[in-house]
Amino acid sequence: MNVRLPRARFALATFIILLLSFLISSSTAFAVELDGIAARVGEESILRSDVLNEMRRVGVRDAAEYASFLNQLIDRKLILRAAASSKMTMQDWVVESRVREIVKKAFDGDRNKLIETLSRQKISYPEWLAKTKEDMVVGAMRWNVVDKNVTASPAAMRAEYDAHRERYVQDHKVTMSVILLKPEDKLRREEISAALKTKSFEELGGRKYENVKAEEVFKPEVAEEIAKMPKGTVSHWIEIDGWSFLLRKDDETSGKALSFDEAYDAIEATVKEAEAKRLYEAWIERLRANTYIKVF
Repeated sequence: MNVRLPRARFALATFIILLLSFLISSSTAFAVELDGIAARVGEESILRSDVLNEMRRVGVRDAAEYASFLNQLIDRKLILRAAASSKMTMQDWVVESRVREIVKKAFDGDRNKLIETLSRQKISYPEWLAKTKEDMVVGAMRWNVVDKNVTASPAAMRAEYDAHRERYVQDHKVTMSVILLKPEDKLRREEISAALKTKSFEELGGRKYENVKAEEVFKPEVAEEIAKMPKGTVSHWIEIDGWSFLLRKDDETSGKALSFDEAYDAIEATVKEAEAKRLYEAWIERLRANTYIKVF
């Protein structure tokens, strides 16, 4: 027994080691199969997990958006390759300045809050810092190639205005007084309706919404009612999910067509946006033409 027991233990240990080796190699192969390469850009790869992580980062869960996000990551790789070819560098003090700006705006100036947030997201600080630096490089490259070359010529602006006058219309806005009752206060509706003969909306707890787009402020059912109301009138009680609304339309600005001069800033912005899109797409097309790209 004293001789055979160690041999049995050795055999058992050997079996466990072999089993663990098999499980580790199998799980690795399984992970590679689950993840896999989404695309190759030159000598670099984009993994499926890279695409999914980027979708998660911006809160997109629709699988139909996968191809769009993959293309964005391909474009990013192309721009970073172009930056490396042009010897563009981002000095450390510039990156640190950007980090301080992010910490100040998003984390109340507390870098520990940033670290805690990254930890919850399972992202290391060095990884986040590298991504931030890449973002800055991509932004700088885009500025040099696209943004600084964007102009809005008078001829292009006039052509845009003449072709799309429907875009340059004054927003339809209203000023409303609204009394809102909770479900448990529904029985007060008749009391309030009677009191309006001698008291104002404000005296009865009404709230004023001045110069707003109804569809952006109110529920669709309320916005539809507002659209039907003539200026200066009071609606009937509207009930939605148990809540009661009483409306008074105090003022209304119609959606009148704007002249070229009145719409100048909006026209200029539209033309510049279109020109920036054109320049960017032409730039990316050139980069793609000079780089081996394969999507899996």
